[in-house]
Amino acid sequence: MSASNGTSANRFLIWGGKGWVAGHLKELLEKQGKEVSSTTVRMEDVAGVAKVLDEIKPTHVLNAAGCTGRPNVDWCEDNKEQTVRSNVIGTLTLADQCAQRGIHCTIFATGCIYQYDEKHPMGGAGFKEEDAPNFVGSFYSMTKGHVEPILASYNNVLILRLRMPVSDDLHPRNFVTKISKYDRVVDIPNSNTILHDLLPGSILLAEHNNTGVYNFTNPGAISHNEVLALFKEIVRPNYTWKNFSLEEQSKVIKAGRSNCKLDTDKLVSKLKEYNYEVPEVHDAYRQCFERMKAAGVQ
Repeated sequence: MSASNGTSANRFLIWGGKGWVAGHLKELLEKQGKEVSSTTVRMEDVAGVAKVLDEIKPTHVLNAAGCTGRPNVDWCEDNKEQTVRSNVIGTLTLADQCAQRGIHCTIFATGCIYQYDEKHPMGGAGFKEEDAPNFVGSFYSMTKGHVEPILASYNNVLILRLRMPVSDDLHPRNFVTKISKYDRVVDIPNSNTILHDLLPGSILLAEHNNTGVYNFTNPGAISHNEVLALFKEIVRPNYTWKNFSLEEQSKVIKAGRSNCKLDTDKLVSKLKEYNYEVPEVHDAYRQCFERMKAAGVQ
């Protein structure tokens, strides 16, 4: 009956039930034959959270809720109270309510709390899990960077830092969908999270009751131009795009954007213990676009 060996004793509850990542998680768990429920109860609603936890009695909560803004993080600049309510108060409330009941809580967080600096230049070393956040260019990132060390103090919490997540379809939330629709894109290497490769790893980490912080991206960094060149080569041969500089970009966005590479050594070595490997980001994108093409995506 041990919850650490992936037996049917596990009962998963996904927070953020109608969300994009939540939907992928639910589909994955169902395919694996796991017991899974989802909820759309607001995380900051203490009584509502307690009621759902006591009714469903999960062994594992997967928190894929939170506030990223629509259509992007610029929204958070104009809706700061709502952003705090969700990303700070809500996330802490859910983690705390889980802790009081001995429930493991996985938080799908963000790695958009860093920007390249002298110690971590483009093409150089990535940011490790213990590095202090150095990017406060957006209110969204500021809230995420502040709440993470508080969450990490809970011994039931696993924090997974995603960046620029990508699915095998052209869903509006997909990073590729977003940049393919921009008039112009900046060409800077970044860590990316290909959901097909990483989400199975999140289930493994949760089932083995891992806690603490993990950079949750494919190894390496890939530039926007490299992504779009692969997209053009494999999925949409007639696709074209233009670049612009960070200075030019700053004139058309309210909030700054994080650009960084995350170090994935901790994640890769931990998942290897469970015989699970995460492909390097360039290989992962090629495989992702091949899956898109095979599914008829254009």
